[in-house]
Order: sequence, then structure tokens, then C-alpha cells
Amino acid sequence: MYKVLGSTKNRTLRVIWTLEELGLPYEQVKGDPGSAEVKALNPSGKVPALMVDGEVLPDSVAIMSFLSDRHNALTFPAGSVERLRLDGHIHFLLEEFDSLLWVAAKSSFVNPPEQRSADVKSVLKWEFERSLKRLEHRLEGAFLMGEHFTIADILAVHCLNWAFTAKFPDAGTVLKDYAKRCRARPAYERALAER
Repeated sequence: MYKVLGSTKNRTLRVIWTLEELGLPYEQVKGDPGSAEVKALNPSGKVPALMVDGEVLPDSVAIMSFLSDRHNALTFPAGSVERLRLDGHIHFLLEEFDSLLWVAAKSSFVNPPEQRSADVKSVLKWEFERSLKRLEHRLEGAFLMGEHFTIADILAVHCLNWAFTAKFPDAGTVLKDYAKRCRARPAYERALAER
């Protein structure tokens, strides 16, 4: 059984959603980054983290990739053209969405007050809005990989959810419908019901 550190109000949701999609048993240790609960198992205090064979492994996307590869689902075989396309979607999402949202969060509440800059947010929002159309064009049917739901979809929807909470530019109808389709999955609903 896997053990996941973190709560679903942050990137930990990506890992838990992946586990739910895979139908794998896991234990969740709820805690915010740097909390005593998390530091007791992960000295860095970072979340999400996955405990595997006594080792603490961080980074939500690395964990999602590990789980999908290990259990041969939500991905494609290494070395295949489909895997190249899937990895391309993941890198695009990390560069054009996740990184912008993370810099905005650091400039809002993560960094010490003297290391924050409200001015940067307008540029981040402009870049984000520009990338929304590019994401829309990447849809190849119901999901990013056509009719195959993958970890790229989990990452994309988590970023769209985060953007809404962070008051970033709103997605258009195509992406809203896509996100709604993904959030309607039973595994997503189960992931939100923290243990």
C-alpha cells in the first residue's frame, strides 16, 4: 500500500486522483507543507510525497508518472510515439500553466512579504491567458490524448482548477467543458473526499 503525504487543497490532489484512477489502495497523511505531520515522515516538509518501500519520493508529476508506469495505465509505453506526445503535453502544462501559477502563489503568500511582488502577477496572467488557446488546440477529442484519459489530463484539470482559485483568466467554453468532463469522473470525486 502506498502512503501519500499532503492534503487535496494542493498538488497532492494530482497524486490521489491518479491513485484513485488506478484503483490502488493508499493511506493519506494529511498535512500542509512544512507541518509537523509531514515533517515527521518527510524532513523537507514538501508535499506531495509518496512513500514507497520506506523511501519518501517528492514531486507530483514524477509520482504520477511513476505510478502510471508501474501499473501500466494512464500512460503509453516508453519509447512509443504516443508517449512522446503525452510527455509533450505534460511539459507544456508544467511550463505554461503550473510554473506561472506557482510563481504567482510565491508572490502572493508563499514567500516572505519582503520577497513578494504583486507587479509580476499581471504578466503571469497575460502569459496564462495566451496559453489557454494553445491548450484548447491540443485537445484531440474528449481528452488530450484523444479518447484515452491520462495523467496529462489530471495535470491540466488541476492547473485549471488552481487558476480559477487564484483568479487567473477564465478558460473558454471548450476547456470548461473538458474540465467538467474530467471532474465528472468517479475517481475525481473519490479523490476530493479526503481520508
